[in-house]
Amino acid sequence: MLKMDSHIHSEYSPDSNSRIDDILKTAQKRDLDIIAISDHNTVDGTGEVLQKTRNTDILAIPSIEISSTQGHILGFGCEENIPRDLSPQDTIDRIHDLGGLAIIPHPYCFYRHGLLCKSDYKDLKIDAIETKNARFIVGYCNHKAKKLSEKENLPGLGASDAHYWKFVGDCYSMIDCEKDIDSVLKAIKKGNVKAQGKGTNNILLSKYLFEKNFLKKFD
Repeated sequence: MLKMDSHIHSEYSPDSNSRIDDILKTAQKRDLDIIAISDHNTVDGTGEVLQKTRNTDILAIPSIEISSTQGHILGFGCEENIPRDLSPQDTIDRIHDLGGLAIIPHPYCFYRHGLLCKSDYKDLKIDAIETKNARFIVGYCNHKAKKLSEKENLPGLGASDAHYWKFVGDCYSMIDCEKDIDSVLKAIKKGNVKAQGKGTNNILLSKYLFEKNFLKKFD
């Protein structure tokens, strides 16, 4: 079994300032075997992390978090940019055309563009959903996602959704696969994955957001 954090943001996302090097240091410290830099509407972070993890013990999976017209969708396994503001199914079709998986992050979190707040999963060719996203306050959205995963036999993933490198690995997945990209994608598709971990400490998260959004005005 391998330990994977499939949803991490780097400085290539407009709402993160985490350098790839700092993300990798935390990943190593937390014994992560597999990571994915899933930045908003760009694969620039993916390109850097793929280069920097060559000949290391960490496997990087290409990924991108795409803003569809009704919510966010991870193009897990995609090395190319996918246009934003397409319909959810058009976005998913583009992901599949590139050989990736369409994974729905924080699916029921309305204030973070959760796709299933506006779209019916039955109308979409979803491959997996996050059932343990570390950025939550009370956990209701994760609970609802887990119930859907169990009811519909949708693979459920854990992920930190870290926008700050210190939070990498707060939530993660244990995945039964070989340590290569194709094996990871197949294992998720088959449901050979289990969400684990704990939520990001809300006090630390609030401190980070305060420093990032307020104190920087006085720099």
